[in-house]
Amino acid sequence: MTEHITIIGGGLAGLTAAIACAESGSAVTLYEAHRTLGGRARSTAAPYVANDGPHALYADGEPFRWLDRHGLARPFNRLTLRALARSRFRHGDRLQGLPPAGLRRMLTRRRLSAPVDQDFATWAEHRFGAEAASAAAGLVGIITYTDAGRLSAAFVWERLVRVTAPRWPAVRYLTGGWGALIGRMAEHARTLGVRIEVGSRVDQLPTGPVIVATSLDAARSLLGDESLRWESGRAALLDLGLRSRREDLFLVSDLDEGGFLERYSQVDPSLAPAGHTLAQGQMPMRAGESLADTVARLERLADLGLPGWRDRVLWRREAATRHRTGAVDLPGRTWRDRPAIDRGNGVWLVGDSVAAPGLLAEVSITSALTAARSATRRATLPVPR
Repeated sequence: MTEHITIIGGGLAGLTAAIACAESGSAVTLYEAHRTLGGRARSTAAPYVANDGPHALYADGEPFRWLDRHGLARPFNRLTLRALARSRFRHGDRLQGLPPAGLRRMLTRRRLSAPVDQDFATWAEHRFGAEAASAAAGLVGIITYTDAGRLSAAFVWERLVRVTAPRWPAVRYLTGGWGALIGRMAEHARTLGVRIEVGSRVDQLPTGPVIVATSLDAARSLLGDESLRWESGRAALLDLGLRSRREDLFLVSDLDEGGFLERYSQVDPSLAPAGHTLAQGQMPMRAGESLADTVARLERLADLGLPGWRDRVLWRREAATRHRTGAVDLPGRTWRDRPAIDRGNGVWLVGDSVAAPGLLAEVSITSALTAARSATRRATLPVPR
């Protein structure tokens, strides 16, 4: 007889686990404390559809292929030549079409192996010089939401090599943002028989196999395990709904400060009304820095990429993300050292800060699929007599 599997948390990881468990024939109930599903993959309501971070996934990994095989990743938008032509790098507080020469030379050495136990800034400066090291850390800051120079050289180098792969970019922009993906996943889960209960907070672990798909903070309280901690980024977000202007850039990658500004509505017009722009910026927050001060630095970036934006604002949102930006690995640590997925006694922990490989949201999907395989195997084992 198949045991019932409980999933706590209705974000990307929880819905992935629910679908995978249901596909294996298990009865599944998913509980979400909020009134809406999505977790950190929520989007704002129209007319400006903004995520809590980037709208993109990378199509060169198994997590995206899993979504696509299930008909969940589409529709999506690809980068266009027009968008790439409207992209710039900020370096030395000036915009330029190419990254500095030192960074370009660094990226020709893609087969290098970087050490786990040394910080990226020290390793890269020794090999490539201070300017190249700083620019590379700034570029990777877009996906680490923190000063990448202080992180493990191996962690940063792997991400730098992947996101600058010399082929047509593998990035895919989810049409309608994360909220549209979450909606498709929830609908698919329900067609498989998953019972989804929103507005249902779980304060004690139920009996039977349980997959905990919450933040580490929530999991630490639920499981009573103070070891459930890991380093994460801390960043400010600035979302802008603007009247469009021809001079607006598509993307500014901030090599000086590790931030970015991206006009997502250029690749996905559904994110803003006709004639309007949705632009989103992100900037790592410095130690002790206030949200207001980080936003001021983001506004400077917007001055460069969106000339005259202050007179065109129709909608604006500011937010700080703390311990909500996925795992980052400090020197001496790898993803294998993060909190384990299998917590023992029929409990599994999934999400973007656990012991699974991948880039950004890929960690959530990979960990959820790993937990689902283990949970369904346990659920179908014969009960000893």
